[in-house]
Amino acid sequence: MRRTTGDDDEADERQQQPAPRSTAAAAASAAGQRGVDQRTQLQNPAASNRDLERVQDEIRALSPGLSPVIHEDDDNIIIRRPITYGSINTSENDSAVASRYRYYHRLDPQSQSSLIMPAHVVPSDCYLHVPVSVRLNTQSSIITIFSIWNTMLGTSILSMPWALEKAGFGFGILLMILMAGISLYTAYRVVRSKDHIHVQGADNLEFSDVVRHYLGQWGEYISVIFSVLSLVGATVVYWILMSNFLYNTVLFIYLKAHNEFNSTEPVKINGSYPDVLCTQPVIPKNELHRKTDDNFNSAEDRDLIDMLHRSLDIVLGSSSREMFNKIWSQTLTVPFFLIIVLFPLINFKSPTFFTKFNALGTVSVLYILTFILVKGIKWGIHMDTSLKIPEFQKTFPALTGTLALAYFIHNCILSIVRNQRHPENNGRDLSIAYVLVTATYVFVGIFFYICFPLPKNCIEDNLLNNFVNSDIMAFVARIFLFFQMVTVFPLLLFILRIQVLSLFFHSVYPSLKHVLVLNAILIVVCLVFATQLPQIGTIIRFSGALCGLVYVFTLPCVVYLLALRRHSSLTWPIVAIHVVVIVLGLLNFIAQFLILGQT
Repeated sequence: MRRTTGDDDEADERQQQPAPRSTAAAAASAAGQRGVDQRTQLQNPAASNRDLERVQDEIRALSPGLSPVIHEDDDNIIIRRPITYGSINTSENDSAVASRYRYYHRLDPQSQSSLIMPAHVVPSDCYLHVPVSVRLNTQSSIITIFSIWNTMLGTSILSMPWALEKAGFGFGILLMILMAGISLYTAYRVVRSKDHIHVQGADNLEFSDVVRHYLGQWGEYISVIFSVLSLVGATVVYWILMSNFLYNTVLFIYLKAHNEFNSTEPVKINGSYPDVLCTQPVIPKNELHRKTDDNFNSAEDRDLIDMLHRSLDIVLGSSSREMFNKIWSQTLTVPFFLIIVLFPLINFKSPTFFTKFNALGTVSVLYILTFILVKGIKWGIHMDTSLKIPEFQKTFPALTGTLALAYFIHNCILSIVRNQRHPENNGRDLSIAYVLVTATYVFVGIFFYICFPLPKNCIEDNLLNNFVNSDIMAFVARIFLFFQMVTVFPLLLFILRIQVLSLFFHSVYPSLKHVLVLNAILIVVCLVFATQLPQIGTIIRFSGALCGLVYVFTLPCVVYLLALRRHSSLTWPIVAIHVVVIVLGLLNFIAQFLILGQT
């Protein structure tokens, strides 16, 4: 760089300037003295990423008055070199301007005031471009597959044996495979939905953005609303299950302390299996002729069973037990006690703390699978041909509605596969994940069903309700699931809050008042269902059928057809196939109303 006269002035100025405050500032100062060669060196791709990252971090750490950074984006950081007389090599006018600001700078050598030279006056060769190293956290196929599997396996796993019983054994297995195939195909269509969108930032689009691209603003509203409804359904189911688990956990501790297990257990229809029970008040006629170890088939036995089941709500024992039953009721008091635990947690501005407990979900699922396996081996196979196990039942929509939610991942699949190391494997990894999820659901449903030692209609929509309070493994399962749900519940409401508040207020956290009002409304909804309709099977099948109609069956097909139409690739066979898929989703939703009162 050419130097002019006035070296003594430059030396004097450098003496009055403060020493560099950090390594980053020193690097910038040295760059100003060495000229263009230093800029070329930093722009060299072979430069050390570690050195660049160190410079970037230390520059960002400087206070606003000292930081030499005047611009920062995803590609580079622009650093302003120290202005000296010798760095001005253009015109006499530039030299005069430099001299004037150099004089001003002497009046305030701390570089903290407006007397320093404005950025737009500084010549272009006094800027240093530091390239930003972009580090993407990519994930392998194994991580992608496991993430999909772990995300889809939720509370539906507890209702799978009940849903299989409602469809009939043979037809239920067929439906589980068929629904998995349809859900896999539409999820694949969601993953590929961005292929024909060529805009900046297309890789970061969510499916609601894709829907807006093809259907406009109203399409985005529909996708967000039904995504929110699926989350509301999940929060309601979580609240009911947490009430159930908390109630039974505290009851176990109370009964253990007072040694009252034998006096409070519901009737055990089959005396050979003391750990399992049937809470159905009336055994259907087609069950009365089934052989069991106790050979119950008379009207007197049925009346006795009905009476014993109603005795669940009768207070037994001393006045202390009477007080306990008044305070600790599964539907009247426990749902309200949950507010004390959960309401402070769901109002946090960021749920980052709860993401640290994601591993609890995997541990809980693995424990449930182990629990079912151990119990099934202990019970043995109970599929006696004399029991007339139904292969088909008219209440099969209970299974299809449950499966629509069990296989539902369409609103977040793009986020999961976004950082895939090899995006070309997304279809393969998605298929493998769905196979694993289907195998898990089929195992839970079939194994529990064929091993359950009581009449199959005794299977509850929460399979843990089929175990006595004194069962240790069931007690541990409830504790695991309770704490896992306590950590997941704030995350669910955080996602729901983002979608609702962003849609109406264009901000994820408009104010604490907005968040409190929204959370209060959601808590009231949860309390209404937990106290008036604590049947997770009914809630799951309706929520799954409604949200599945839009997100699983309709939107992926409509977006795909519109993309083909824009590229003149649409054919009538393709239209017919996708219309059939949409119609199946509609029939699934309508059928849920046809079996009300039969499940």
